[in-house]
Amino acid sequence: MLGLIINEPGNLELKKFPTSPSLKGDEVKVKLIYGGICGSDIGVFKGKFAHASYPIRPGHELLGTIIEVGSDAKYGVGTKIVVQPNSYCGECDLCLKGKTNICRHKQSLGVNTDGGFAEEFVISSKYVLPIPDEMPDERAVLIEPFAVIVHAFRKVTITKDTSVAVIGCGTEGMLAIALATYLGADITAIDISQEKLDKVKSFGKIKTAHPDEVGDGNFDVVIEAAGAKQSVEQAMHIADSGGSVVLIGITPEANFPAVRVVRNELTVYGSIIYNFPDDFETTLEYLKQDDFYVEPIISEIIPFKEYERAYEAAVSGKYGKIVLNFKEDGN
Repeated sequence: MLGLIINEPGNLELKKFPTSPSLKGDEVKVKLIYGGICGSDIGVFKGKFAHASYPIRPGHELLGTIIEVGSDAKYGVGTKIVVQPNSYCGECDLCLKGKTNICRHKQSLGVNTDGGFAEEFVISSKYVLPIPDEMPDERAVLIEPFAVIVHAFRKVTITKDTSVAVIGCGTEGMLAIALATYLGADITAIDISQEKLDKVKSFGKIKTAHPDEVGDGNFDVVIEAAGAKQSVEQAMHIADSGGSVVLIGITPEANFPAVRVVRNELTVYGSIIYNFPDDFETTLEYLKQDDFYVEPIISEIIPFKEYERAYEAAVSGKYGKIVLNFKEDGN
C-alpha cells in the first residue's frame, strides 16, 4: 500500500508500505477516504515539535471505512468511521478524573506514533466513532478538528448576542466562528490576513478587523486560535471586565497582564483537543444539522499522490483546510 512518510523535518515522500499483519483483539483495518492536513501536521513537517519522532507517517484527521476486523473489534466491516487520534491509558490519575485529553501517557498519531496518511491503516476500535453513511464526506472529515472547538466552547457560555472575538481565522478559528454563529453570538473575527477576513464574511453578519483596529475591553468571550505571542497578549486586553479568554492556539510563551486579569476578574482557560467520545458525538450532532454552515472551511481537496502540492498549500497559510483524497477514483 502507498502512504506518506516524513523521514526528517522538511523531507516528505510517498512510499510503499508492507501490507498490515493479521489484526489482533479489538483492532480494525481502515481504508482511508479523506485525510485533513492540520497545523500540527505542518509543525511536525517543519520540525517545530520537540516531542515528535522521525521517521513518522503523518495524518490524524482521518475518515475511512472499516475493511477488516479483529476478533474483539467493536464495529463491523463496512462501518464508516472517523478517528480519535490521541491515545489514553484509562488508568492514570487524570484519566480517572475524566481528563483523558491530558492523559499522562498520551501518544498522538502523526506526531510520536505513525499516523494514517496511507491507503490503509490499523487502529484499535476503541479510538473510532461510527458515522452515518449519509453524512457527506466533506462534513465528516471536519469532525476531529471541530471537536477541538466543541471542547473549548464547553468552558464558556455563548448564547444569542454574546459578544465574541475570534483571534486567528485559520481552520480552528473558522470552526469557532461557525459554532458561535450557530449559537447566535455577535462575532468579531480578527486576523492579520485580509484574505482570511474576507473569507469569514461568508458566515453571515461577521465583523472583521485587523489586530490594531480592536480596542481594549470589548468582548464577553475571546477565543484565541492563532497561537501567536501577540494574539495571546491581545486576547487578555480585549476581554471585557468579567469576561473569559479561551486559549486554543499554542505558543511557547507570552507576557501575562496579571493586574488586568485580577482587577477585571477575567477567567482564562487553556483548552487542548477533546474528550472522547463525548466531544465527538456532540460535534457529529452539530454537523448533522443542514443549517450548520461549514462550507467555507475546506479550501481544496487534492489527490494524495499530489501530496507535495497539498503540503505546499497548507504550509503557505493562505488557505483554509486542505484535504487529501485517498479514494481510488479520486472523486
